[in-house]
Amino acid sequence: MWTSVLAQSSGAGAPNGMIALFAGAVGCGVLIVALAILVWVLYLLQTCFQRIPQQYRLMEPGMVWLMLIPLFNLVWQFFVVFRLSHSFQNYFTAQGRKDVGDCGWTMGLVAMILGLCGIIPKVGALASLASLVLWIIYMVKVVGLRNQIGSAPGFPVTPTPPPPPPAA
Repeated sequence: MWTSVLAQSSGAGAPNGMIALFAGAVGCGVLIVALAILVWVLYLLQTCFQRIPQQYRLMEPGMVWLMLIPLFNLVWQFFVVFRLSHSFQNYFTAQGRKDVGDCGWTMGLVAMILGLCGIIPKVGALASLASLVLWIIYMVKVVGLRNQIGSAPGFPVTPTPPPPPPAA
């Protein structure tokens, strides 16, 4: 492949070919980074569902990975955010806590709606930026709630194994 690129570079159309090659490489790099970020976010959402005890969950943790399906994810994201926020509410209400509010439901909903508004000409870039900011805040909120479950009284904690005996 590189020999054909080098052979083209001696012709008159060389700058356009090199620019197209560079643009394609940058585009692939951006796509790989975006996919890696999405996988990381989905992993965090899965761990949130895993931390919620089974009787309070409205969705199984592995179901978040359906967000990897193109176009389907535009609808499925609403189910994931709704069920995660309400699963947290179920758990914290059962614990007698009223200080967690809506567990990020409103923020997640607004972030998703703004994300969908990103396709609107002239306001799409601003809507997408606002969606990104709100989505980051939502993720910080739900990961914080996840961490509160792990430190809540009565949460079954796996005991740490005893240290190994000293070497003789």
